[in-house]
Amino acid sequence: MVLGAGAPIQLQRGTGQHPITKDPLTQAQYIALLREIAPADAAGQVGQSPGLIFAYDSPVGRIEVVFEQGGAAARLRAAEDEPRPASAPATNAAPLATVAPDLTEARREIDRLLRRLVETGGSDIHLRSGAIPILRKDGELVRLDEPAIDGSKLELLLRSIMSPENFADFQRDNDLDWAYELEGSARFRCNAGRDRFGPLGVFRQIPTEVKSAEELGLSKEVQALCQLIKGLVLVTGPTGSGKSTTLAAMVDLVNRNRTDHIITIEDPIEFVHQSKRCLVTQRQVGIHTGSFKAALRAALREDPDVVLVGELRDLETIAIAIETAETGHLVFGTLHTTTAASTLDRLIDQFPTDRQAQIRVMLSESLRGVVAQVLCKKVGGGRVAAREVLLSIPAVSNLIREGKTFQIPSIMQTNRRIGMVTLNEALLDLVDQGAIEPREAWLKSSDRTSLLGTLKAKGVNTSFVGEG
Repeated sequence: MVLGAGAPIQLQRGTGQHPITKDPLTQAQYIALLREIAPADAAGQVGQSPGLIFAYDSPVGRIEVVFEQGGAAARLRAAEDEPRPASAPATNAAPLATVAPDLTEARREIDRLLRRLVETGGSDIHLRSGAIPILRKDGELVRLDEPAIDGSKLELLLRSIMSPENFADFQRDNDLDWAYELEGSARFRCNAGRDRFGPLGVFRQIPTEVKSAEELGLSKEVQALCQLIKGLVLVTGPTGSGKSTTLAAMVDLVNRNRTDHIITIEDPIEFVHQSKRCLVTQRQVGIHTGSFKAALRAALREDPDVVLVGELRDLETIAIAIETAETGHLVFGTLHTTTAASTLDRLIDQFPTDRQAQIRVMLSESLRGVVAQVLCKKVGGGRVAAREVLLSIPAVSNLIREGKTFQIPSIMQTNRRIGMVTLNEALLDLVDQGAIEPREAWLKSSDRTSLLGTLKAKGVNTSFVGEG
């Protein structure tokens, strides 16, 4: 029997093949069917590893599963050994063979490096041709006591954890984003590319367990945003600021406390959410859907209550997200902006001038909150998030509608009692708690002059301003 994505299941007799199903298998069906019968140590390699062979003890005897066409097809045939007695229980047998030796060793090596990333508490690991692996921990780059990796070996390391389709895309485009899971350890957001020295890879650790809103210290006002029935909630910040972690905690809060349908659209899927009280559907751009905007349009026909858009990348995606929020859904989204006011400007500026007035009106009515965050180095090690929080009140809606977003920080300063916090206030709170140094607060501030004045008024030594 021959299985492959994009074709019906075929039964081979002699030299001929005959379809035994009407509809072709999708890639997801192909992978799911074979993972169902694969041994635990081979299941994760199904569809990714050319040369994989394993055995399955079926009720009618032992079946050998051999992958062909770079892993894109599989042939199931009776194994040469004696069939198992019919009375014996059906179990997965140990693999008859594993991945081709070079890829097997390469996968072991890159798994070892990724485990080291997890064990040391780093956030990223950088692999470069001809260079020593470099770890990012607490925002700093640290060279590991590992040998340099030459280009041909690094190419093999990267290929060993790519699907055949991903590797073909990488060969064609020289750039690739994908996700990889190290069973029992962590998931990773992966990027492969090439520079003047050869192939390169960057791996961002995504913990297998989602931290709760309480563990992250999200304020009760931010947690209240997760109880809304409709509206747009944005989590923003520069790359590596912990947006994904905060957003995952907010989705988890919905998942634990509501009975709704949550749809996430991501590139790639980062945190994996198991359905708790909610039904959770997670779709990955490039695998389960063609684009953010296509998935967002389709989501409206999939009975959603809550929609998460991994990134508001373009005008059309932003427009659909705002419309979705207006039509009775709670929409979470992310942007790479540093403050609440700049987030609103970025959204509006995506549109042509003749549409901006209309978008201001729509945004003023649909926006419910913006959480803008940066990660700061903690005293004694580790990192902590400073979060700016903008909540929608009539005064904020009016400023958005009138195009006066530059006045929003003033509104936030005068409404701290209802949960609004400017970035400077969040940074100063962390300084007062002894969580971060004043210099770190100054470095991460978007309004350094104002923050410096407040620090001086508190009697804090600000001589660090003249340093370096």
